[in-house]
Amino acid sequence: MIEPADALAPTRFIDSDNDAVRDFAARSTAGCISDREKTVGLYYAVRDSIRYDCYRVDMEPQSYLASETLGRGYGFCIPKAALLAAACRAQGIPATVGFADVRNHLATPRLLEMMGTDVFYYHGYTAIYIDGKWVKSTPAFNRELCELLGVAPLEFDGEADSIFQDSEADGRRHMEYLNYHGEFVDVPFDAITRSLRENYPNLMKLAGYSWDEDVGNLQQGGVADPC
Repeated sequence: MIEPADALAPTRFIDSDNDAVRDFAARSTAGCISDREKTVGLYYAVRDSIRYDCYRVDMEPQSYLASETLGRGYGFCIPKAALLAAACRAQGIPATVGFADVRNHLATPRLLEMMGTDVFYYHGYTAIYIDGKWVKSTPAFNRELCELLGVAPLEFDGEADSIFQDSEADGRRHMEYLNYHGEFVDVPFDAITRSLRENYPNLMKLAGYSWDEDVGNLQQGGVADPC
């Protein structure tokens, strides 16, 4: 278990000392008094102001920085989880990033074809220390996207874990958690990119990456736009 005191300082990817991140955190918590109120405000700010985009996953370290995701205005689950952690730390609230392999029963046929599987490896969430306990939250899918897909957006009250409902009201399965990788003080970049290369070779190829076994490192050509 990570100690709260160890989850407060800025790190390579959770750059909570970045001026833009600090300003974002301050704006998103304006008028909030308690840490719980602040985390709820930060959750919704990250969830809905940063558009979820899983078609622009890449292997570049810069893309995983919280500040970079804030500047771009879009990101997939891992950078969005890092941004929420960074915003919490900027407000003096301990936060970490956590990862799990999940089966997404509502993934679109196009995405399933690109990924070659319905398993999302290293799906990212944020664990936040609130009122003496760690609470998990998943700010990945913005309300606009959920409405487009016809699913309920994931809500967060700062008290209970909010990682994903098992099914929709009509009985459709949504997310199924398969395997937890744990929680980390910083984004485990090497483990994540290794998983991307091993589990999504087609998606990486579409993004312009190839693995040179002789050289032993990742090569990138012109990036294809899979959208």
